[in-house]
Amino acid sequence: MKTLPITSTPTPWGDPPATIILGSNEVHVWRASLDEPPPQIDSFLHTLAADERTRAQRFYFQTDRERFITAHGVLRAILGLYLNREPKCLSFCYSSHGKPALAWEYGGDAIRFNMSHSQGVALYAVTRGREIGIDLEFIRCDLEVEQIAERFFSPREIATLRALPVYLRRHAFFLCWTCKEAYIKARGEGLSIPLDQFDVSLIPGEPEALLSTQPDADEALRWSLRGLTLASGYSAALAVEGRGWTLACWQWPRPLRSTVDPVPRSEIKR
Repeated sequence: MKTLPITSTPTPWGDPPATIILGSNEVHVWRASLDEPPPQIDSFLHTLAADERTRAQRFYFQTDRERFITAHGVLRAILGLYLNREPKCLSFCYSSHGKPALAWEYGGDAIRFNMSHSQGVALYAVTRGREIGIDLEFIRCDLEVEQIAERFFSPREIATLRALPVYLRRHAFFLCWTCKEAYIKARGEGLSIPLDQFDVSLIPGEPEALLSTQPDADEALRWSLRGLTLASGYSAALAVEGRGWTLACWQWPRPLRSTVDPVPRSEIKR
């Protein structure tokens, strides 16, 4: 069985440099808060495309709607830094399974990205010329994690979870879940990849974890996995195609309010 190491080390979240340069062997991950004041949400709303505004309208609760606007507004702002373009000018395309990518005219063949958000926090991963996936989950206390694992995890993962002390199982479950989700998102094939057809380690604090894939064991050699540490109560993981890359993690600063007239939030249905 072929295996692939997953590193899990403390993640420093510093301020980004004045000039953002993305090397060919670099991965950048940004962390952002999605709970912004109304003026900033209005500014982000102005940068969204019509289809994004339509998706925002579908949220019943105002908090969910505003976090969606902020998540996609920050994504556009971050990508605009790398492309030296106005965020509102960017356009996206989507794979058959819904994975977003930049349109070809904006470097869709070079800049790759992925994002995930949960409970008011978002992560954005950006790289060049290699597929990437990221997942972030709030560690909920109301889930029957062992029952969910029985349904979705591989036999090896279930056995490992059962063998852990009870007090570690919830943390281990979310570590496993985020690694699996990040890998699936990087592949861009959605749930057409059964969750029980590959293994990741779920032992908290383990310096190296393992990934195996079935039926093609060599597929595991194509990918690197890395756990990310955030605030207490969250679990996150990053999946990157290939090896030999370096990681930089930054905290997204609150952007200044746009000087253009924002789209009134009254245009988004309550």
